[in-house]
Amino acid sequence: MTLSREQMAMRVARELQDGFYVNLGIGIPTLVANYVPEGMEVMLQSENGLLGMGRFPTEAELDADMINAGKQTVTAIPGASIFNSADSFAMIRGGHVDLTVLGAFEVDVHGNIASWMIPGKLVKGMGGAMDLVAGADNIIVTMTHASKHGESKLLSECSLPLTGKGCIKKVLTDLAWLEIEDGAFHLKERAPGVSVEEIIEKTAGKLIVPEEVPEMTF
Repeated sequence: MTLSREQMAMRVARELQDGFYVNLGIGIPTLVANYVPEGMEVMLQSENGLLGMGRFPTEAELDADMINAGKQTVTAIPGASIFNSADSFAMIRGGHVDLTVLGAFEVDVHGNIASWMIPGKLVKGMGGAMDLVAGADNIIVTMTHASKHGESKLLSECSLPLTGKGCIKKVLTDLAWLEIEDGAFHLKERAPGVSVEEIIEKTAGKLIVPEEVPEMTF
């Protein structure tokens, strides 16, 4: 079976480390805030000027003025700081974010990412993604492995306008965990119940498959 959005967020949360400053993009990445390991201190940063973002609020905690970059209501952890967007982007551009988690339309074997535009369709646009991919060395992309029409999103070369070039090293899809190195996707883990054959079939770019591919556990 494919990973749910929540399972994808849980898997990404395993990459967090104590003391990390982390930016979560719109969509699946925002769910990572709900799965920060207990006892770990992580500061979640949002482009609109919040450092110390917490999990999504309950109805009793809801504050319409406390939002993330995707306009979703959030909570703030003790010690959080609120500042203007210019300071937030200075933090990103200065390389002070330890991990960035982004969604994408396409990723290719060269580490290129396309995430902001599909010609002829209305999408939310670039947002802070261009700054994030330029200012962070550690980026995880979360996305579906293929489109709803079955077309691979893991390509030899991106066909859509690029957000960044040569910046992506790790990709989590609803089928697998992959890392990009030496012009190829390297299969590291597969979703529970998903066969290696299915991953091969739905990966258009060069894919390196080891003899043993462990299943993710949840």
